Amino acid sequence: MQNDKITLKDLAIFTPDGNEDVFALMNRTTTQVGRDMLRKHILNPPDTYENLLEVQDAIRFFSAHPEVWPKIILNGTIVMLDKFFESADNVAEPPTGLTLLFNAFFQKILNKQEYFFIQFSLAHLSDFLKGCIQLAEIVGKPGVPPLLARELELIKQELEHRLTPEIIAITKETKYADLSQLNYRARREMKNTIYRLINSYARLDAWQSMAKATVEHGWVFPELLPMLPVCFDTQGLYHPLLKKPVTYDITFDNSRNFLLLTGANMSGKTTFMRALGLGAVLAHLGMGVPAKKVRISFLQGVITNMQVEDNILRGESYFFAEVQRMKQTAERLLKRQPHLVLMDELFKGTNVHDACECTRAVVEGLLNHPNHLMILSTHLYEVAQQFSANNKIQFSYFITRMKDSGYEFSYELKPGISNDRIGYLILQKEGVIELLNSKA
Repeated sequence: MQNDKITLKDLAIFTPDGNEDVFALMNRTTTQVGRDMLRKHILNPPDTYENLLEVQDAIRFFSAHPEVWPKIILNGTIVMLDKFFESADNVAEPPTGLTLLFNAFFQKILNKQEYFFIQFSLAHLSDFLKGCIQLAEIVGKPGVPPLLARELELIKQELEHRLTPEIIAITKETKYADLSQLNYRARREMKNTIYRLINSYARLDAWQSMAKATVEHGWVFPELLPMLPVCFDTQGLYHPLLKKPVTYDITFDNSRNFLLLTGANMSGKTTFMRALGLGAVLAHLGMGVPAKKVRISFLQGVITNMQVEDNILRGESYFFAEVQRMKQTAERLLKRQPHLVLMDELFKGTNVHDACECTRAVVEGLLNHPNHLMILSTHLYEVAQQFSANNKIQFSYFITRMKDSGYEFSYELKPGISNDRIGYLILQKEGVIELLNSKA
């Protein structure tokens, strides 16, 4: 799956301040390197159906066996190891017998900082190797999936370094002379080995994080299907960032791959599309989805047209930015590999007549691409009515209940086309009309 920055922003997977985004729900990593690897995984999901299945199996394993994750490795462990090996070039010569004798008596007094740095660093190195040994032992458990087994075998091979037994044997009682010798040898001989182990650990940390988040939030692992025939079938899907979300049931397949969505502003159209987009992205990361049940084909990507921005510096209008995003969408739809396309209130940057004509033309063009899953929301109900007899299109709308006091949103998704027009009522309820008619 390939998702651009616009899609990740539209779906609130990453936000500028890092608060209240989907990444915060997913991030249960124990280290910064694991966090970085998780972010990298989101930006570069598995590129084939077979790779995705393998990643999902690895994450499933960690969700079923949280007890295997080693607790001895902390973020401070990785930070300390980085400092330890980056300072290796400052150690030019191995410690001599005289130096060791001198250090044993006077190091704490004459070079206290170096003494504790060596002691502290080797303790963290020992902890890290012990944690990696615990990880390598997982490979002997029943039901370890192939991808995880391969990663654990790589760790096991790196642990065969000749210094590993000596370093994991370090205790508080280890003599400073021995620590000084190990300090020199480890910095000279183990740097590349440890960095490869850290990279493997980071990848496992990202997988266990997605597993832990899946269990913690009560999400469900989706059934992953081949690319074609295209399918996206959900029951009880909801938006994970909402405190009291409404759930959705929706089915797409080759015969009905297009949904035209109507409803009043604020009725829930955008939230629904974001829930679908997030569900698809999470499924293609190999982790759980906020739903009761999900079946989804392997998609080439999710494309969103939601929060288009103009560019003042380039002299580009909002409408031109909308057209350019639609052009990018059209170019990707020329590929046979299926995409999920989410289009929210297209062509807001022009007048109503133009918007109707442009939206109608886009809908007609989109119907030529049956291999893709497409949802288009609009408050231009005239456009929806023009296609009401087309059996290739699903029509759904969000209910607005009218009351004596105004209106109420239920956020329920119903089949059909809405004809709600409540813009004037909103102006009235918010007191805008009254304020404008008042004299200064």
